Amino acid sequence: MVESLEHASERLIAGLGLPACTWHFPPADTADDSGLVAIGGDLRAETLITAYCTGLFPMPLGSRTRLGWWSPDPRAILEPAALRLSRSLRRSRSRYVVTVDTAFESVMSSCADPRRPHGWITPAFQDAYTDLFTRGLAHSVETWTPEGDLVGGLYGVSVGALFAGESMFHHAVDASKVALAALVDILRTSTDALLDVQWLTPHLGSLGVVEISRAAYLDRLAAAISSSAPVFEVDGG
Repeated sequence: MVESLEHASERLIAGLGLPACTWHFPPADTADDSGLVAIGGDLRAETLITAYCTGLFPMPLGSRTRLGWWSPDPRAILEPAALRLSRSLRRSRSRYVVTVDTAFESVMSSCADPRRPHGWITPAFQDAYTDLFTRGLAHSVETWTPEGDLVGGLYGVSVGALFAGESMFHHAVDASKVALAALVDILRTSTDALLDVQWLTPHLGSLGVVEISRAAYLDRLAAAISSSAPVFEVDGG
């Protein structure tokens, strides 16, 4: 399975016109108990896409000057059909305006706000994922008030039918959840959609996020990156 993912990532990198990744990532199943697979590397587009296509994702370590590459076991995902929409969330959806890919950098900046606890999104990450966005390999979903204020959103990496959610924020009640619901609507249009949220938290669990084994995740990943990408638009977009 790991070899097939590696080959698939190489084909994808070539098809995107990116140079070959100069790093060799160890297989995902060599992770330690915390899920850490490797340390080092860079945030070039080809490095990031290779990592995501082989089951890894980056987060900074320690002083945030070193990169760690992770593959937790179990892995948290949200099945599009399993999203739990409470009555209050259904009402909230009618209070906000939702857009896609109209304010990617603003969404990332809000997610990277240093006042947020456990913040890890450095300027280097912002630059790298903005580069992915310009290449069509990352997307954002934004939530606005009717008056035009950005009050919530999320962003993540998109390869085929994989959407690797990276972070979300909200400045108003349910604003990030409304963005997530819109993303799920988009992913429902794609066969083999895989919405990866990395680690399970009580908040994500309340929305229907579940854990699956690393082996099951890698199987799903192979199918997802080989499938057609959904169209990142909202109704009326």
